[in-house]
Amino acid sequence: MRAKVQIGSITQLSENCEVLKFHGVPKPTKYPEDGSDEDNTFALWSPSISLEMTITNPNLIGAYKPGQKMYLDFTPISP
Repeated sequence: MRAKVQIGSITQLSENCEVLKFHGVPKPTKYPEDGSDEDNTFALWSPSISLEMTITNPNLIGAYKPGQKMYLDFTPISP
C-alpha cells in the first residue's frame, strides 16, 4: 500500500532531535472533475491519515521542511 502524506509541522526538541507531524494530502481548492490531480487519487482512497515521527539521526535533522509531500510505502514483512 502507498499513501501520500504532507509534513504539517516540525518541532525541534533539541539539537539532535525533532518531531515531524504528517497528515493526508489536502487540496485547498476543488479537485478537477476528471480526477487528473494525483492528490485527488490519494485523498479519495486514504481520506484521513496522521503520523508523528521522532528523528534523532544527525544526517536527517533539518533535512525536511513543512509542506513537503512524500510517499509512505507499507510493505509486509514475512515472518
